[in-house]
Amino acid sequence: MINEIELLLDQYVEWLKDKTNLRQVTDDWVEITTPYLDRHNDYLQIYAKRTGEGYILTDDGYVLRDLKLCGCNLRSKHRQDLLRVTLNGFGVDLSSEALEVKTSSDSFALRKHNLLQAMLAVNDLFYLAEPMVASIFLEDVTSWLDLHEIRYTPRVKFAGKTGYDHVFHFVIPKSRVYPERIVQAINVPKKSSIQNLILQWLDTRDARPPDSQMFAFLNDAETTIAGRLLDALRNYDVRPVPWGERETVKAQLAA
Repeated sequence: MINEIELLLDQYVEWLKDKTNLRQVTDDWVEITTPYLDRHNDYLQIYAKRTGEGYILTDDGYVLRDLKLCGCNLRSKHRQDLLRVTLNGFGVDLSSEALEVKTSSDSFALRKHNLLQAMLAVNDLFYLAEPMVASIFLEDVTSWLDLHEIRYTPRVKFAGKTGYDHVFHFVIPKSRVYPERIVQAINVPKKSSIQNLILQWLDTRDARPPDSQMFAFLNDAETTIAGRLLDALRNYDVRPVPWGERETVKAQLAA
């Protein structure tokens, strides 16, 4: 069995070597194309430069630049903290917007591996891990409300007719123009999450002022929201607001 595993490991090393390509891009920098794929199914590339007795390895800002181009902004303190913790776990530094490591000849292979794993982890952290994305979407909604000076109380708990409590993300108090407005952020607008919000609203609506309004902010960054889901919300007096259309309700929420 040991011999079999050793053979498989040797094959893995050969695969890594065969699928790794090098290209001299400047006098100082060498581009390393690896067999690891990013979320676009493109091969990850890093760059190496000799510095005295060692080397610098960097992604040249690719990972963070790609996330920003796809609408994932990392400027908030919360996201910067998450990024820093993730990179620290791999011993990777952040130089401007580039992920970077310094290494000696002896530790080159290990440090190269750590940089690639950090690149994949940052992608996973901010784009693929659903709980984290949900947290980030809620943060986006909060930032948008703050930007437009919309007054709200966060995370308000209402008791329902069933005796169960339900937590809603934001409650905007009644004004001279509009009644109480309740806002819920739904990161993954699918049948189960829509049904859950409708049930929460039905269970608590009678305990709120009769003219209270419910809004559902729906994350449409990565998917098209099915029309039947939007209709289901409207049928129960919930105003669906795809995130790309959020400006359409700004005046109504700010008044």
